[in-house]
Amino acid sequence: MAVERASDRAYATLKAEIVGWDLTPGTVLGEVEQAARLGVSRTPVREALARLTADGLVAQQAGRGLVVTQVSLDDVVLLYELRTALETHAARLAAARRDEQTFRELETEFSRVTDVLASDDADRHGYYDLVERFDDAIDSAVGNPYLVTDLQGLRSHVARARRLSRRSDERLTQAASEHLAIVRAILDGDGELAAHATHVHLSNALRNIRATDPEADTPPARVS
Repeated sequence: MAVERASDRAYATLKAEIVGWDLTPGTVLGEVEQAARLGVSRTPVREALARLTADGLVAQQAGRGLVVTQVSLDDVVLLYELRTALETHAARLAAARRDEQTFRELETEFSRVTDVLASDDADRHGYYDLVERFDDAIDSAVGNPYLVTDLQGLRSHVARARRLSRRSDERLTQAASEHLAIVRAILDGDGELAAHATHVHLSNALRNIRATDPEADTPPARVS
């Protein structure tokens, strides 16, 4: 079994904290401070910060050093333009290359999302675990490592963007219904319908973000 490198651990921890808004936009990420906090030397932190910079999650700011990048509504609109292009194409490919059993299981789970929400915790971990399994199923079905790499890189920014929207069980239920439509189109092998259902889902997600009060004091929880 391969031993995880210190730089990989530092990268994974910092990335999760940035995506989860534990490290909020504008937070300064000094090597010395982060090394002490994470219990590693400065070299792994330096490597991790370089990777996060390449991801677009961290950037150099004059007079401050490396900071967590901001997330603006303008950025989100551009992000969703790219997301729509990639995810609609991925849905078409998934419909052609799907593993039927995997998507049958997702169909059952999305059909029962009301029960999931009723028994879920306050942060809706059960719901978001289901969405993550949906993403994983799409990635596996696509069968294109280059496209999957781009999709996975995009999702970090998408997760941050979701924090600009207000979570509600009504929106989560609607989003689950949209995911269910995508899953069923994939199961039917209908690539164009799967792409259309994906477009509808992403349009609704962006509309929900745009409807959020931009003056909110704290980042709200995720909405897919």
